Amino acid sequence: MTQPPSRPVARDDFLQVVRHAPLVAVDLIVENARGEVLLGLRENEPAKGTWFVPGGAVRKDERLADAIARVALTELGVEVDPATATFAGVFEHLYPTNFAGAEGFGTHYVVLAYRLRFPEGADIRPDTQHGALRWWPVAAAAADPAVHPNTRAYFAESG
Repeated sequence: MTQPPSRPVARDDFLQVVRHAPLVAVDLIVENARGEVLLGLRENEPAKGTWFVPGGAVRKDERLADAIARVALTELGVEVDPATATFAGVFEHLYPTNFAGAEGFGTHYVVLAYRLRFPEGADIRPDTQHGALRWWPVAAAAADPAVHPNTRAYFAESG
C-alpha cells in the first residue's frame, strides 16, 4: 500500500497543534570522522540564539526515514541514506516559547534522536534556521552554555 505524500501543515493549523499537543520530531546528531558533532546557531524559536543539532517535526503521513532524509537535506543541504542512521534514544524537550512568538504557551516535543556520520569534506550548507554551522568537539558541546541544554543532553555520557 502506497503512503500519501507528507506535506507541511498550514501555519495557523500548526500553531493550534503546538498549543494543544506534543510534537513528534527527529533530531540528527551528525558526527564527522574526527568524532566532532555538527551544531547550528538557531535563528528561530524555540531555542533561538543557541547552538542546536539539526532537527524538525515529523509531518503527517511522513515515515521516520523520510523525515531524517528531509531534515538532512533542508537544514544541511546533504542527501543521506536514512538506513545509515543509528537510533540514539527518545528525549523530551519542553520550551517556554513557540515558533510564532504567540503568548501563553510553549512547545513540547517528543524527540527521536538519530546519529549519522558524514564523510570528511561533505558539502554542508546552513538553511534559514541557522545563522552558522560549526563542528564541535563532543566534550565542548557537552559543557558550553551557548549550546542548548536539550542538545547538551545528547552528549552527557561523553562530557
